[in-house]
Amino acid sequence: MENQRNLILTVVLMGLLLIGWDYGLRYFYPQSAQKPKAVASAPATPGAATGDAAPAKPTREGGLQNAADQALEKQDLVQALAAPSRVAIDAPGLKGSINLVGAVIDDLTLARHREALDKNSAPVRLFSPAGTPAQHFAQLGWAGKGVALPDARTLWSVEGGKLTPASPVTLKWTNPTGQTFAIRYAIDENYMITATQSVSNAGAAPVVVQPIAQINRTDRTASIDTWQVHSGPIGAFDGSVSFATNYKDVTAAGSVPAAGKPNWIGFTDIYWLSALVPDANAKVDGDYRALGNGLFLANLLYQPVTVAPGQTQSQSLRLFAGAKENKILEAYEKQGVTNLSLSIDWGWFRWFEKPIFWLLDSLFRAVKNFGVAIILLTLIVRGIMFPVAQRQFASMAAMKAIQPKMKALQERYKDDKQRQQQEIMALYKQEGVNPLAGCLPIFLQIPVFFALYKVLVLTIEMRHQPFGLWIHDMSSPDPLHVLNLFGLLPFTPPSFLAIGPLAILLGVTMWAQFKLQPSAMDPAQQQVMGIMPWMMMFVMAPFAAGLLIYWITSNLLTIAQQRYLYSRHPQLKAQGAKDQQDIDRATARDSKKPTGR
Repeated sequence: MENQRNLILTVVLMGLLLIGWDYGLRYFYPQSAQKPKAVASAPATPGAATGDAAPAKPTREGGLQNAADQALEKQDLVQALAAPSRVAIDAPGLKGSINLVGAVIDDLTLARHREALDKNSAPVRLFSPAGTPAQHFAQLGWAGKGVALPDARTLWSVEGGKLTPASPVTLKWTNPTGQTFAIRYAIDENYMITATQSVSNAGAAPVVVQPIAQINRTDRTASIDTWQVHSGPIGAFDGSVSFATNYKDVTAAGSVPAAGKPNWIGFTDIYWLSALVPDANAKVDGDYRALGNGLFLANLLYQPVTVAPGQTQSQSLRLFAGAKENKILEAYEKQGVTNLSLSIDWGWFRWFEKPIFWLLDSLFRAVKNFGVAIILLTLIVRGIMFPVAQRQFASMAAMKAIQPKMKALQERYKDDKQRQQQEIMALYKQEGVNPLAGCLPIFLQIPVFFALYKVLVLTIEMRHQPFGLWIHDMSSPDPLHVLNLFGLLPFTPPSFLAIGPLAILLGVTMWAQFKLQPSAMDPAQQQVMGIMPWMMMFVMAPFAAGLLIYWITSNLLTIAQQRYLYSRHPQLKAQGAKDQQDIDRATARDSKKPTGR
């Protein structure tokens, strides 16, 4: 009866776990909304505020989720980018334009990254003009008193044609009192724009100006912010990268000062980053500000400078606007951008996650297939842990060998549990047996699994990488579901029932693995272990396909390893068969006993 109650309790708890797991996944990892096939909303005035519409819940990819916002964004972009007052940007990493009205970098797309799996889909848009639903831009300027300054309505002149890695451009504007303001832009092959701000004073009196730089963005396009992956305001202050501030904090406070001298400051999504990088020797402050209506600023504020007649004052900064590709971020670190690669939210265990990422990325570059790279990674990990598994099996064999002595001690001291435990521990020491040795391989796999999970969630290098057959994106869940006949029926099952071929393979291989293990002495434990593979099948189904590939491969290698080690320790298999017979006989006896009230 006790075993039956335990089994019923286990089944109930597993059911609650599955339902709670589905709710949690839908809360923390909502699916992206489908993009509209046609513009369904009424025409809107370009640049009109869109903050009155309720924003959709953010997703891992980020971007606009509301269909009306997506439609309005397309309309606004067409008109805003058709204006003649624009300077084209054409680099291998970035495409777009600079708006000469306000000298704003407000049109940037990432040439190497697509919005969807389709190779013909549009490139990822990072910056959009002010007033559009996806507003996100960078602007440099000056503050001051007693001098006419350029503002958001100022039309700048341009020296140069197109901004490319080989051809910088310079924007200029001269006020009525003889001060000329200039911004020189240069761009590299990837995602860094270098800007030099200068003020030349041809007037009769000195002027005092304060250079400023800011990134302005909406949170409508933000990716989801969770306890394990940060999305929102970010920066490196006094050499330390801070993930402590989110959009809600800035909204509540109105303004959040930088936590030290800014090495760089900006906003991050899981895959994308926009950040202002001052020169290392610049005296600069920073903060985040909420403008209302879901709009936010990241500011760099320089010290005021006095420009005497006939003099020029200038300073430079860099703007990173692009994908968080680890190799590129580390290259910028070598160029003096402090800890930029830590904008990837590796967390506390980056000392372990980054080597896993490096190995996986190296394997991928060698074999050109991410799924194959995961399989090779699994082979390497299992190969490294094989000596540990050998010791585990030797320990299990030793444990089986001393089972008769353990039973004798348990029977002798059944009325004195403390003495019984002492005698058993003495027996372990005498026989040189470690009862925890069998757990070591499991504990060693946990950090590998967690590191691979973080790599799949965080690193853009794994985004949209295919494996083969129906698996087109290893960083996303298995797209096929058994309950809708692999897409033939017009409905999508809830995540806790969205079982695909990979999840089924995981359950089958885990069941086969458990069948090869020595039987537990407790029948209730056996029943739980019998249910566990199928529970894990449901739990793991919504995870990235790459994780399931890793686990399935690991299970298959474990099965092969167990068969080999059983051949090296035949006494372990024989003892396991004998134990199973004893369990079956004991269960049969218990079932024949009459039940009383």
